[in-house]
Amino acid sequence: MSKVKSTEYLFLSTYIRARENARLGEKRLEQMVEAADFDEAARVLTECGFPDLAGASDARLEEVFAARRADFLGEMEKLCPEKQLVTAYRLKYDYHNAKVLVKSEGGPRDAERLLSACGRVAPKVLAEAFYGDDWRDVPEAFAQAVREARTTLTRTSNPQLADMGLDKAYFAEMLAITGTLSTGFYTGYVRLSIDIANLRSAVRCIRGHMDEGILRTAAISGGNVPAESICRVYGEGVEEVFHDRALAACAQLGQQAVNGAPLADFERCCDNVLTEYLTGAKRVSFGPEVVVAYLASLEAEITAARMVLLGKRGGLGADALRERLRESYV
Repeated sequence: MSKVKSTEYLFLSTYIRARENARLGEKRLEQMVEAADFDEAARVLTECGFPDLAGASDARLEEVFAARRADFLGEMEKLCPEKQLVTAYRLKYDYHNAKVLVKSEGGPRDAERLLSACGRVAPKVLAEAFYGDDWRDVPEAFAQAVREARTTLTRTSNPQLADMGLDKAYFAEMLAITGTLSTGFYTGYVRLSIDIANLRSAVRCIRGHMDEGILRTAAISGGNVPAESICRVYGEGVEEVFHDRALAACAQLGQQAVNGAPLADFERCCDNVLTEYLTGAKRVSFGPEVVVAYLASLEAEITAARMVLLGKRGGLGADALRERLRESYV
């Protein structure tokens, strides 16, 4: 089957560009940060199509943000020439749900309230498969990953090891799906995400004086930096292993964190490297790259808006909020 041509994205790309004025963007986000209180910050979001959230409870905020996320994913799924592009984006919610269910094993069955409805598999369907061990309505690779994570947790009583297995399966599925698309842009983003995940694991393992075997278990395959070389950080240092141009600044900050510096600058740099990669879509007039960046930026907007509103509710000032915010693709 021939791949979709970029010209088939002309309508959707134009539609996305036309919606720029309805986006949160840097200017409105700064208005939220500078707002006197929660209610004033919440009202800024009404300019972006959100309901009036003045006085809203935390539960109401989560409900609105979840609906917003579901709406834009559903809209893109209807309009996108390659449905698999949106399917790939939904994977992270499937694996979030898997982690919630696996960690709830043996406890009260109230985990369903924490499940996202934005994955490929409806929360009810996934919960029924998990508790009933009937996986016929769940994609096989995902089902296998959940079963293995459950077994790992039962055998080791270590939820971190179960999470590691799910993370590896998540990125493997992402690479498999994005590899079928008409662009390598999304695959490039996934590979860079794997590098960042491995870099973070390396820094945390060394900083926490963890055994090299833990990092070997955590290392994810498929990135630009080979997984089998990750453990070299123990002898050669973080900067030597993660010397790729895109990662150099993060690796330098990571080495400083290993040596005792705070993690905040390192974490922010990691997030910003991924954001910078997505800004490459701004140079594309039309094509799947525009959709990939749009999905990621809408998610970033929700994260930023949520952070500001909860910060305002908690009494954080403008400077503290700016410190917590990552650079975002706008």
